[in-house]
Order: sequence, then structure tokens, then C-alpha cells
Amino acid sequence: MERDTADETALELLVHGVGGTTPEAMLGDPRTVRVSGDDTAAVYRRADDADAEERPDDYRGKPVPEAYVWCNLTSGNGSRALWLLLLPFMVVNLAHWMRPNAHRRTRTVRAYGLLVRLVGLSLTVLLVAAACEVALDLVAWQCAGTHACGEGRSWLGFLSVDAHGHGGWWSQPGRRLALTAAVPAALVGLLWYLSHRTWGAYESQQPLPHQPDPEEEAPTNALGRPGFWYGRRLVARLRAAHTAAGLLTVAAAVGTSAARFDRGSGGPALLDVLGRILDGALVVGTGIVVWVVCRRGRSENTVDRTLDRTVVRLLPASALALLLLTFLYAGWSRPEWRSHGRLPGDATFGGIVLVQGAVVVALAVVARAIHRRARDSRAALRGLGGPATAMLACALGGVMSGGVSQRVADWLDGSGTPGADGTIEGPPVLLSWQASVIPPLLIVVAVVCAVLAQRTIRLKRRETATVATDYPGEPEDAARTSAIAGTRARAALTDQAPMIIGAVSTVTLLLGAGALIGAWATHQVPGQAAQGTYDIVEGAAQTAQAMGSWLIGLGFILFVTWGRRAYRDASARRTIGILWDVGTFWPRAAHPFAPPCYAERAVPDLTWRMATWTRATGGRLVLSGHSQGSVLAAAAAWQLHPTVRRRVALLTYGSPLERLYGRWFPAHFGPAALGALHRQVDCWRNLHRTTDPIGGPVRLPGEDGPQVDHPALKDPLAYGRTEQHPLPAPILGHSDYQADPVFAEERARLLARLRPEVPGPRPDGEPAAPQGSSGKSSS
Repeated sequence: MERDTADETALELLVHGVGGTTPEAMLGDPRTVRVSGDDTAAVYRRADDADAEERPDDYRGKPVPEAYVWCNLTSGNGSRALWLLLLPFMVVNLAHWMRPNAHRRTRTVRAYGLLVRLVGLSLTVLLVAAACEVALDLVAWQCAGTHACGEGRSWLGFLSVDAHGHGGWWSQPGRRLALTAAVPAALVGLLWYLSHRTWGAYESQQPLPHQPDPEEEAPTNALGRPGFWYGRRLVARLRAAHTAAGLLTVAAAVGTSAARFDRGSGGPALLDVLGRILDGALVVGTGIVVWVVCRRGRSENTVDRTLDRTVVRLLPASALALLLLTFLYAGWSRPEWRSHGRLPGDATFGGIVLVQGAVVVALAVVARAIHRRARDSRAALRGLGGPATAMLACALGGVMSGGVSQRVADWLDGSGTPGADGTIEGPPVLLSWQASVIPPLLIVVAVVCAVLAQRTIRLKRRETATVATDYPGEPEDAARTSAIAGTRARAALTDQAPMIIGAVSTVTLLLGAGALIGAWATHQVPGQAAQGTYDIVEGAAQTAQAMGSWLIGLGFILFVTWGRRAYRDASARRTIGILWDVGTFWPRAAHPFAPPCYAERAVPDLTWRMATWTRATGGRLVLSGHSQGSVLAAAAAWQLHPTVRRRVALLTYGSPLERLYGRWFPAHFGPAALGALHRQVDCWRNLHRTTDPIGGPVRLPGEDGPQVDHPALKDPLAYGRTEQHPLPAPILGHSDYQADPVFAEERARLLARLRPEVPGPRPDGEPAAPQGSSGKSSS
């Protein structure tokens, strides 16, 4: 290829944002063709541009548009609805990446990652314990063991006892527990299957091979390391550990109940010995699981293709074998054994809550220690964003667990009062206390929202005066001014998210500690515990308990309804996909059962496309990312070989790179990381609007700031009716940045900047070093 042809070849690689879109919408043409990729993620062109490289004269002065469509990675088929079950796991995985920026504090960084992984492990145990509470305690132990509850349910007939406490072969408590334990064991199997299937589709994607450049410094940002988007080894280890933890939780729920009876019944000594051996095996297994989780973190400096096959295979298999042995032990005939009251769920759930609270507090201490060494004024909650998010993950897990248990207990109990004659005891007391703290928490949320509403009103008043100066000479229209000012004020609410998250997580921690103390101190539900106190206290306790039970049940019903709708309706899946677009950008580093990281497919796709196209054509390339697409674009640029990266221009618009990612993930998108990206690519321009609730300026310090950030775009483009806009111009906010003439102007300037530095491809196919310097100047 001749050099002048290369000079005129230009490509604009478009990457869409959250919510997804179609290639036809991105390219503005109903006729598109897939250039590369599959039904999950692919690169498209307009049909007329399919052979653009063979007709360079037709594209002089304009780039060839190309669209990378990745929305099916998060909102594809109906099985994505199952990901709702994994919401707490996704949130705790986010907490891992919210670590403050650290300067050579390796031990504290490792401690931070270890503590988050322990929180993730506790969430797995919590979920499985909730399934055990429903299947083993409420159904097998309480309902099937109570004649009044079991007689009206034919599906429980073979497990139930009669009025004298007798029944068939399956009616003995140990056998009932062993049989119904298949439900939580199946849940663990489902989680293992989902994780393993997505592990093969996402974590196994091969990243672009990294060739060392002696003139390039080692990447300081983790997103530029060769193995960052290849987490195959860690996810396999964590999956084995969490699967084993789930199976051990089921084994403990079944085996310890039988062991308690054997120790206190004076029965055969052999069963007592077997029970103690199983208890010891459970303790040893738990220690091994914790050791595996703590032993190793992520390996990012190299593409680590090693698999710890002994751990991956032996650990879950051993836990499964122990579970089967526990079933045999519990199913041994014990004619004198009767089920009454509850299984010891308060101790189980109380222990989980206590461990979670202690680990979150320790995580906060470590995060503050890291933040003090490298203070970042823009970091969310002064470095405590990760611990606050981990606390919210625990709260989500508690609400989901309590909601399921409460609804099933109400369904089994009918209209009876828990604990009365002929009815079941219901779920553990602690779950009722946890439900009772929801109304006070909502009051705190309401107060925070009221404060934010006041701030928004004051900001709208200030913006009202600003709108007039932004559109000079226009006839005043009070309604139009109010709409524009209100949109700007509401868009600024995004910057208040740290205050909301901080307040909710702090109050959740305090209320959770109060619920734990109340449950363990009284062993009664709040309404009963408050009896005999002041009337106002008793009334408040009963009201909180009733409202909490209703709210947690309503949340469970909405959760199930949303999941069913998402399974059947593609548009609902796309709505849920927006949540996954933001929450699953990061690799699974803290929890293997979290929804998979789509960036482990999208980032290699983009880097391979850019590297192969520039190598084949020697042309100019503008990487154009909107919203979340700008985050993918930045991550892909970091992964490029330095000689290729210096031939790429970056155009971002509606970008949350600094506003969201820089504040919440300062170790990876803080000022130092974004400043390094600006120096490493040839040129970068960022467009934003004051009406955009998601995107914002990059805010690089010093002279770099104006070089990257364009002044805020005018939105709407016209205040009133004009010659160019005879109809009222819409307030665009986060969408349609390409409709602004500034977009085309900035893209043309980026292409013009690239022109003098474009090298021709070497004969051996390797990219040549750029000609000329790569110094920055204002676009």
C-alpha cells in the first residue's frame, strides 16, 4: 500500500453506552453488515462501506464509521434473568475495585482484597443458609413435624407426622432433613453451573499478546497489564472454594442437628462418635475453604493460564462426599427423635451477621490507612466507598434471605400466629429484627432525599439566572427556562451519590448491630420483646415489626415479578441490562458467582480490532465512546501496544470516566491514571453537557485539562424557535451527542492531528514507530 493511501485511510470505531442499541441506529443506516464477531458481540459497518479500504478515494476527508455492538453481553437471552439472584455478589465484587489509590503499600492492598473476598464468602454462606432455613427448618422441621401444618398439604404427606407424632419411613426428623437438603444443595449446583458456563465464555477470552517495548515504561495502571482482563485462574479457585462452602453449609445444617440429638439422647455410642467425627470434618473443611480464599489474589502482570486443578477438582468433590456421608448419618433410624421449636437459626444467622460486620469495619480501617498515604480529594467518601458498598451488599443479602424466609413462613403458617398452638414457630427471631429495622432505615433515606431536594431547588434557582446568560438575546420564556434549569439541577444529583451511599451504609451497620443485640438479648421478636415497656416503645416496636414484615415481603414479590418479566420480555432484560452494564464491567475478583465481566470479552474484541486494522492499513483511527462505551474505549486503549496506542485518537462523550469511575474507583481511574492515558494516546477530546446526569468533564490537572475537556456543550441547542431550529429543540441530556455540530468538528480535528504522525506498515507486518513527536497541543 502506498503511503498517500495510508494517509487518507481513516476509521471511526464507535462504542455504544448503557442500555444497548442496534448497529442500524449507531450507523444511521438500515443496511448494515457484520464485519467480525458473533451474535453476542460484533463489529458492523454500513453495507456501502464494507469494502471501504479498497476505495480510499471515496473516503478522503471523512472516516469510515464502524460500530462495535456489545449489548447482548449483558441483556441477551432469558437466562440473564437468573442474574438477579446474584445481585449481592455483584455489589461486593464492586467493593473490591473501589480500593483507594495506593503508593507502594503492597501489604495493605493485599489485606484489602483479602477482606473483601471474605465478605464475598460470607454472602455465599448467607444465601445457602437462607435456603436451608426455608427447606430444612420451615418445611421439614417445623411444618412436616407439626400435624396441624402438614395435614392440609398433600405434597408433604409422606414427610408429615400424625397427631401422635408418628408417621412413615420418611417422617423421622433426620430423614426429612436429609431429603429436603437436596433443595439448597441444588441451589449450590446451579450457582456452580452458572459460574462455570460464564467462566468458559468470558474469563477464557484470549487478550491481545503483549510484546515488551524497551522504550516504554511498565504500565503503572493495572488496566494496562497483560493479565488484567484474564481472570481464569482466580475465578476457578474461588468457584471451587465457594461451592465447597455452600455444600459444607448444607452438611452443617443437616449433620449438627442429628449430632445434637445423639449427644443428648443417650443413644448408641457409635452414632455419637460419628457425629463428632463429622463435626470435626466440617471444621477442617471450613478452615481449608477459608485458606483457599485467602491464599491467592489476582495475577495481572502476566496472562496466567495455570489452573490449580487439585484445588478446583478436589475441594468441591470432597465437600460433596462429606455432604453425602452426612445424609447417611442423619438418615439413620432414631425412633425417639421428635422435631419441636426451631432449628438453631438465630445462632447461624447471628454468627454470619457478626462476622460480616466485623470484616466490614476492618475493611474500613484498611481503606482509610491506604487513603491517608495518597489522599485524593475527589475519591468517594474519602476512600471509604469500598467498605460502604460491601456493607450494602451484606444488607442486600440479608433482605433477600429474610424476604424469602418470611414469605414462606407466612404461606405455611396461614392465618395463624407464629408460636401459637397448632402453628409453626416461624423463621429465626433475628430475621424479624432485621425486617423491623427497614422502616427506620427508610426514614433516614427519606430525610436524606429531603435534604437533596432542598439542595436541588436552590441549585435550580441559581441555574435559572445562568440560563439567560447562556442564551443572550432570546425572548424570555419562564417555562423553557425552568425546564432547562431543572434538568441541570437534577443532573447534578449524581455528584451527591456518595452522601446517599455513606448515610445508608452507616445507618445499616448501626441498625444491624442493634438488631443482632436485640435478638440475642431477648430471644423474642421486637413486638413481644417490647411488651411491658412504655406504650410508645411497644407501639413503635409492633409497628416496625408489622411494616418491616410487609415491606420485606413486598420486596420479595417485586423481585420475583421483575425476574419473571425479564425472563419473558426482551425489553425488560435490556432495562436490567443497564444495571449489569455498570455493575459487571469489572472482573470477578471477590466473588465467583457474581454476574460475569463483559469487559473480559469486549476489551479484547476492541484491542484486537484496532491492532489488526492499523497493522493492515497503516491508517488513522478515532476510538469514539459514548457513556459506558467510553470506559471500554479507555480500557482498550490501555491494552494496546505503545506503538499502536500512539496512533489512536480518543473521542469520549457523555463519559463517566471521572465523574463516576474516577471517584468510586480511584486506584484505576483516578487523576494519575487518566493523566497517563492522555499522555499515552496521540490525542484525546472529551465532550459533556451540564444537563447530563452521567457524563462529565475528565478534570485533568494543569494544562492537560483544557486539552482534553471541551467546554460544556449547549443543551438545548436553541432556546426558542430559530431559522436553524424552527421547532423547539429538545433537551438531550445524556443522549444524541452526535446531533451537536461540535461533535463533527472535534472528530475532524482529531483526524487532522493524527495525519502527520501516521506510519506506513512494515513489510514484516509489525507496526512501525510513529514519525515525529507525540507532544500534546490543544485541539
